[in-house]
Amino acid sequence: MKSENKDTFALPQEVVRAAEILKTAGYEAYLIGGCVRDLLLDRKPKDWDITTNAKPEEIIAIFPKTFYENEFGTVGVVNEESADESLKVIEITPYRLESGYEDFRHPNVVTFSTKLDDDLARRDFTINAVALEIKERKNTNLYKGHLIDNYEGQKDLADRLIRTVGNPLQKFSEDALRMLRAVRIATELNFIIEENTISAIKEGSGLLDKIAKERIRDEFVRILLSENPANGLILSHNLGILKYISHEIENGIGIEQNLAHSYDVWEHSLRSLQHAADKGWTLELRLAAIFHDVAKPKTRKFSPETKWSFYGHEVVGARMTEKVLKNLKFPQKTIDKVVKLVRWHMFFSDTEKITLSAVRRLIANVGKENVWDLMNLRVADRVGTGRPKENPYRLRKYKSMVEEAMHDPVSVGMLKINGNRIMQVTHETSGPRIGHILHALFEEVIENPKLNTEEYLEGRTLKLAKFSDKELELLGGSGKEIIGEIERKTIKNIRDRYHVE
Repeated sequence: MKSENKDTFALPQEVVRAAEILKTAGYEAYLIGGCVRDLLLDRKPKDWDITTNAKPEEIIAIFPKTFYENEFGTVGVVNEESADESLKVIEITPYRLESGYEDFRHPNVVTFSTKLDDDLARRDFTINAVALEIKERKNTNLYKGHLIDNYEGQKDLADRLIRTVGNPLQKFSEDALRMLRAVRIATELNFIIEENTISAIKEGSGLLDKIAKERIRDEFVRILLSENPANGLILSHNLGILKYISHEIENGIGIEQNLAHSYDVWEHSLRSLQHAADKGWTLELRLAAIFHDVAKPKTRKFSPETKWSFYGHEVVGARMTEKVLKNLKFPQKTIDKVVKLVRWHMFFSDTEKITLSAVRRLIANVGKENVWDLMNLRVADRVGTGRPKENPYRLRKYKSMVEEAMHDPVSVGMLKINGNRIMQVTHETSGPRIGHILHALFEEVIENPKLNTEEYLEGRTLKLAKFSDKELELLGGSGKEIIGEIERKTIKNIRDRYHVE
């Protein structure tokens, strides 16, 4: 992609208005960072940042609603009326000079500058160090802009290259998280990392041990949610930084499996993850895909009969996954779901032997809200073995049985009256007549669902109570037959949809 000559940009009114307010007050205003990079790549920015020569107190003074909660000068300008979440807050930051990075993440000293060049020099990568000044409106939401590019960021965008601004080892010593960010951006954009930057990451990777786990988690999540997360984890491993996310994932490298698997545990897990990404599945499912076999290296045993066995790896893996995710400070709700998926991913093996009661127990263990994700994890697991068919008969049978088990059976329980109420209305005691009345009422409601009201059913009950035992038994038996026929048709429809017996 070539972006050197681009000078017209589609910009939202909230961003244009913020820049105009700064300029009208006599200050400079440039869009900066990821939003400019995305505009040059014709991608929709996920957030918007402006840099200026105005100080924080000066920014606050000219905007109606702001918040300022940091030590680095960034003021959040609030646009509550915006329908776009990415525009509800626009961050405006003064030009900055930074020095002293004792924690390898944040500067000890921040000095506000009057020069844009100073701010560009402190940026991480050249593709994030391009500034855009809005010049004039062309039409509707199109604006002519002027780009300031001191470090050939546009050329690196065209070459699909990630390169630091200045000395890479120094940049990573200032903020070690930049190493993981380089991998994340490369993964999201399908870029490559420049050789000197690669060398610096390999040399300085140990500094990631100093970084808060929450920050590492955030970059890990963005890698997983990209279109090609497997590439991101492979790159992380090759650069020596995956172990700072989870060394447990790397332990699967070279761990050979049985003949059902074409790949070792590492590649199998990556392929399972990639399939989940290809399907657009959730973060929790992608986490489960990469961690579902995490305990195989620890549980592997050899025998001449089976070659390799991994008995109990799902149980051990659930514990290991919980520990890793807690260490990375994932929310407890996410941890609970992923651990359940890992724990129960080895459900059943023989469709001829499993019963609906076994399926119901599985649903109880994993939860109704998670059972379809568990089915999808099984799909990803299968594809990860190297078998191309993702929905074979066995898996379709599992899905059919899950749907049957979760299906609410047709019954008299759907009526707006029950046996106790019938006894209150009729003053009859418990016995077969109560059941016959319920089934007779059900037959009428099936024919006309509008009759399923307390008023109608109670009135009809009083009339049915006058029938003889023989008449009620005939009416009730007809209702039972209808229920049975509806159930048979429902189950047949479920099985037909999955093409199983």
